[in-house]
Amino acid sequence: MASLSQNPSKKALRSPGGSSTQGSRNTTGQTVKFARRTSSGRYISLSREDLDLSGEIGGDYMNYTVHIPPTPDNQPMPDDSVAAKAEEQYVSNSLFTGGFNSVTRAHLMDKVIESEVSHPQMAGAKGSACQMPACDGKAMRNERGEDIDPCDCKFKICRDCYMDAQKDSGVCPGCKESYKLNEFDDDMPDFMTGGQGALPLPLPLPAPASSGSSSADAGGPGGGQKMDRRMSVMKSNKSMLMRTQTGEFDHNRWLFETKGTYGYGNAFWPKEEEMYGGVEGGLGGPMSDMADKPWKPLTRVIPIPAGIISPYRLLIAVRLVVLAFFLMWRVKHKNEDAIWLWGMSVVCEIWFAFSWILDQMPKLCPINRATDLQVLKDKFEMPSPSNPTGRSDLPGIDFFVSTADPEKEPPLVTANTILSILAVEYPVEKLACYVSDDGGALLSFEAMAEAASFADIWVPFCRKHDIEPRNPDSYFNIKGDPTKNKRRSDFVKDRRRVKREYDEFKVRINGLPDSIRRRSDAFNAREEMKMLKHMRESGADPSEPLRVKKATWMADGTHWPGTWAVPSNDHKKGDHSGILQVMLKPPSSDPLMGCADDDKLIDFTDVDIRLPMLVYMSREKRPGYDHNKKAGAMNALVRASAVMSNGPFILNLDCDHYIYNSQAIREGMCFMMDRGGEDICYIQFPQRFEGIDPSDRYANHNTVFFDGNMRALDGLQGPVYVGTGCLFRRIALYGFDPPSKRNKGSSRKNKPPPESDTQALRDDMIEYDDEIGMDIHPKRFGNSTVLAESILVAEFQGRPLADHPAIQNGRPPGALLAPREPLDASTVAEAVSVISCWYEDKTEWGDRVGWIYGSVTEDVVTGYRMHNRGWRSVYCITKRDAFRGSAPINLTDRLHQVLRWATGSVEIFFSRNNAFLASSRLNILQRIAYLNVGIYPFTSLFLLVYCFLPALSLFSGHFIVQTLDVTFLVYLLTITTTLIVLALLEVKWSGIGLEEWWRNEQFWLIGGTSAHFYAVVQGLLKVIAGIEISFTLTSKSAGEDNEDIYADLYIVKWSSLMIPPITIMMVNLIAIAVAFSRTIYSEVPQWSKLLGGVFFSFWVLAHLYPFAKGLMGRRGRTPTIVFVWSGLIAITISLLYIAINPPKSTTSVGTSGFQFP
Repeated sequence: MASLSQNPSKKALRSPGGSSTQGSRNTTGQTVKFARRTSSGRYISLSREDLDLSGEIGGDYMNYTVHIPPTPDNQPMPDDSVAAKAEEQYVSNSLFTGGFNSVTRAHLMDKVIESEVSHPQMAGAKGSACQMPACDGKAMRNERGEDIDPCDCKFKICRDCYMDAQKDSGVCPGCKESYKLNEFDDDMPDFMTGGQGALPLPLPLPAPASSGSSSADAGGPGGGQKMDRRMSVMKSNKSMLMRTQTGEFDHNRWLFETKGTYGYGNAFWPKEEEMYGGVEGGLGGPMSDMADKPWKPLTRVIPIPAGIISPYRLLIAVRLVVLAFFLMWRVKHKNEDAIWLWGMSVVCEIWFAFSWILDQMPKLCPINRATDLQVLKDKFEMPSPSNPTGRSDLPGIDFFVSTADPEKEPPLVTANTILSILAVEYPVEKLACYVSDDGGALLSFEAMAEAASFADIWVPFCRKHDIEPRNPDSYFNIKGDPTKNKRRSDFVKDRRRVKREYDEFKVRINGLPDSIRRRSDAFNAREEMKMLKHMRESGADPSEPLRVKKATWMADGTHWPGTWAVPSNDHKKGDHSGILQVMLKPPSSDPLMGCADDDKLIDFTDVDIRLPMLVYMSREKRPGYDHNKKAGAMNALVRASAVMSNGPFILNLDCDHYIYNSQAIREGMCFMMDRGGEDICYIQFPQRFEGIDPSDRYANHNTVFFDGNMRALDGLQGPVYVGTGCLFRRIALYGFDPPSKRNKGSSRKNKPPPESDTQALRDDMIEYDDEIGMDIHPKRFGNSTVLAESILVAEFQGRPLADHPAIQNGRPPGALLAPREPLDASTVAEAVSVISCWYEDKTEWGDRVGWIYGSVTEDVVTGYRMHNRGWRSVYCITKRDAFRGSAPINLTDRLHQVLRWATGSVEIFFSRNNAFLASSRLNILQRIAYLNVGIYPFTSLFLLVYCFLPALSLFSGHFIVQTLDVTFLVYLLTITTTLIVLALLEVKWSGIGLEEWWRNEQFWLIGGTSAHFYAVVQGLLKVIAGIEISFTLTSKSAGEDNEDIYADLYIVKWSSLMIPPITIMMVNLIAIAVAFSRTIYSEVPQWSKLLGGVFFSFWVLAHLYPFAKGLMGRRGRTPTIVFVWSGLIAITISLLYIAINPPKSTTSVGTSGFQFP
């Protein structure tokens, strides 16, 4: 890719001003090169004359597209309707590959999967054959899959042949008459030319009053370019907005009464009949109603009742004071008989008090929030003076789904997640779904293609019958009456048919590994036969071994450009080219209603059958490059989506998290589009899980964190980012400051006062955009001009409506009604370039821009960086769970998951992302919360010691205090009572259950004595010795016992993480037995010391009970290695204690003379 100064801009690539056509034998934006694919999968370029001499183009001859930047002599194809649709069809049927030192190639695929594809948006969809001689291409098709006939003679022609005909003579090859361009446009409203149903064209924007120029000087015929139109919208008039709210002058009413409305900018339009197609078809009545409606907020904050939160805060203060006095008393009253025991206990208790403060202080301001979806619909999707057609004015959203290993992340799980996204309740034309396959596996590719094919029936079925949830696997496994709240009489019949189709879909997905293996074996055998034949013909030695690579083959009979089952150079994990395939091309801007068709299984009459855009992406990987795991994959998705769809908002999901509430995206958008939403960087949804055992033995639901801690952080600067189920503002991911902080930083002291409100808003917007524009440079974002130009567009489109005086950085209504531009080959080629392995070199990707590198928990660091720049986040808890996913219920898997999180926290503590180094923009309580994120693993060091203290106390016969006097017991009782009451109040305002709170306490000790301790050790090794830590993916597959969905719960898999908790249990049990025996046979039994030690030992054992139960497995059998290791460690600790504190020879037990330690 050329440098930034040389690379063409996106608007230049799509400018309608070019008059040259595009073909295969001239210098155009796309030059079709012919090549012959060899048996090794390489391409040998051939000239057109070579092909003409051969007289035919055989099956071994392939074509690929080399993308050359347009020059004055090399312009894109004409921007007529037929050509644009043909180009988009070509793009959606092509697999684009490229990368470092390689040509970006578009491989036209006639077949993506083995099964038949019917949806017209999908790659490889069936269609009529091109009627040109010696051409095996498919005829151009429209949104319904019907053939596009560029000529009245109905001559079927493919995209390439149509372009050749346009270039050569403009004559139809069938009837030999000239093509009549622009006569075959469909009924789609032309939003840019003012056609029927269109938005009015923007009039020239009036120049600033200070410049003295007229409005006519500010624009002209050339102002129709995309960037100019966007800038016109951004420089809107604010005086109208202000006076609407203050009552001084209602500009909206004035516009309506004078038969005017907005275009782009502050345009005035006469005669309503000319705009809305006459009085009868006009929208005068509803618009008048809209003008009379008062401004309504999209969200509201629901405070916690004072009867709950006030005592809660008071008890925190009381407990804090009692802890201070208790620790002072403990320091002053030493245990002279066991000073070592006293010292260890006091140090641990001081740390526990500090840790409790870090955890409790951010919980002082919990809040609840509510949204109003009806207001969102009224503002953005109802007819109004600025939106006469009622088309959706909501911003676009790009969904990111990441997967890396189809063996550990089953393709069926990922496919179900994709289907739930495609069926979400949001304007179809505003959605785009991107799937990142970091393993580059053909299995994932074909699974996504199968999912796109099944979406043809699943998505319209969900829309027709309001299905929830829209994950087919979860929906068909719901227990209960499926006909509840279903009104259509054909629901049962439709459901039965879709269920049958889904069962077949699962069979195809599960059979893909064998299908790919058999196909590859067959093609490899054919290549070996060809090689043997060639050796015999050339007279080579037949005894020489065949040098045919064991390739993995796609359904169309070509090599898969990603990783192969048998690794080879350029085709293995960590070494393969970038791959990008548009599985489902962008839908039309208008609804496409189904019709009664005998070929369809279900009648989708009056149901929108469009599907959102779906893109498969596998970024390029090469040896010698640090690909930065998941964070690197997410940043590649950010860049590719910016080039292709550029949704101003991004929602990322793990492959095993699906959309459980189809309205959840709208609820998140309420916060982004409401007053103050311009300063929100992301909306975090709580994580909910399925497949967890009813008792939640290992606290997998984590409700104390998601319903307690996160809800409390929402009352501060916002919740932390937890890796999935998060709706981002794209401009925040780019590393920019929020508008409020930028406006405060910009000074007007040396500027003359504005002459009007309009001038003030104009200056603010221009200044804000200029500040952003100054930060857009190749050293920060890379050398892609298309990516650079998309940033300002995404920033503007993500603004809330400027319909309230408190909204300082808004956009006028109706600014996002224009349809999305169709994809072209140059755009997809640019997307392939930005996902190459070298693109991030010498840029700020991963440092300031996008997901942050350098930590196992890149999610927390990314959210911290945004908060540190002054952004806010919001916690959106929906009535129906927004997303659901899976979590490891096996003990070992759960411990390794916690180990990864804790290791990331240790890395944060030793990095520049430590909250001690945060800026002044970070809220003080938010800073404490982030401090706790980095510090909590270190509690394990003190927790381990404290869990052994009861056993040491029982062994030695001493306690942590000299005597159990009244003062100590009162302090202990007060601290325990306040803790219990605080837990009850926290349960009250957070909505969690007492059992869930107790499970969280138990696993806090289990994780603290195992995974957290190992995380601290690994983190110290990385900081001190530079030893890197590698983690494997948590398996998403179910247990082998298909009859028991909780089979994984009972599987015991040995891990070294189990050693500390097992040792603690065995040492405490032995200590209880020893102390009890010694006290019974003692001449003067000291029951008080025994009871104190036994009480604390039982406290430890009660917390470790789920861990002990997990070791027993299903049938109570524990691996022998567990007892061997535990016994050895317990004996070692006992001998160490005896060596330190040897028994006295005069101490006898009873009359037996037995010497007891």
